Amino acid sequence: MKRREFVTLLGGAAAWPLAAHGQQPTKPVIGFLRSTSLAVSAPMVTGFSQGLTAAGFTEGQNVVIESRYADNQRERLPGLVSELIRLPVAVIVANTIAALAAKAATTTVPIVFTTGSDPVVDGLVASLNRPGGNVTGVSFVAGMLGPKRLEMLRQLVPTAATIAILVGTDTLEGRIERRDVELAAQALGQQLIVAPVTSEGELDGAFTSIVERGAKALLVGTGPLTASNRERLVALAARHAIPAIYSLREYVEAGGLMSYGASLVEAYRQTGIYAGRVLKGEKPADLPVMQSTKFELVINLKAARALGLSVPPSLLAVADEVIE
Repeated sequence: MKRREFVTLLGGAAAWPLAAHGQQPTKPVIGFLRSTSLAVSAPMVTGFSQGLTAAGFTEGQNVVIESRYADNQRERLPGLVSELIRLPVAVIVANTIAALAAKAATTTVPIVFTTGSDPVVDGLVASLNRPGGNVTGVSFVAGMLGPKRLEMLRQLVPTAATIAILVGTDTLEGRIERRDVELAAQALGQQLIVAPVTSEGELDGAFTSIVERGAKALLVGTGPLTASNRERLVALAARHAIPAIYSLREYVEAGGLMSYGASLVEAYRQTGIYAGRVLKGEKPADLPVMQSTKFELVINLKAARALGLSVPPSLLAVADEVIE
């Protein structure tokens, strides 16, 4: 497998068991908090476990992990954060929305986030090099790659006069991604349809609208709403016979056509390493935010054939993985 490295400016499928309530653990406790569900978190669990092991920590041996999932009900997050703080936990590991809830609740418990957006813009840290406060983490810059995905989609479906973007508007990340893709489409002279969604219940209607409005290709935006529904989105794209590009390889593994973005497993592995460093006494304020430097293009030829598409040699030549 080929892997291309991009230099930035900065220089499992199992749940963890809950610690017994009322017990006073002698081992440090990590709170693993996500705004999404356990069902879609297997890659994150795998990567995080790998990172903790690399940092010298193994669950059940010298660290306890308490996991909490809000199941896409963000109003539950403050309560889940309070539960973790009361245990108490030595560090909270969280995705963007959950990290913001944790930051709002405590200025003393260390927080290590994993985000696909800009943590400075999101308000998680003061700067990448000097996070300040009790928060640091890893950004896999998913939302920032929207224009690049648009370019690749145009290569794959050059006859698509109209392309759609399905984007969650419930996060700042989604709104910024929409703006960036709209600007890129304008610069390319590409007709673009925007299909904003704010909940799972709007996905079917969004696809129907996209097809009725004449879109011949689709860019699926980033964020917890789309990532939590990746299998459903892949199935909808197949049902409507519309070629789509996604931000994570997990979509392609679920049968999707093509993805371009950072490795989610690797991002969470780095998060595990950072959590381990915090457990060893380092302060989040002294740990610069890490940014993913490896990005991969994954193409599913079986899905392409089902859509009657011939993948151009220009894309095959730069693909990191081609699934037959």
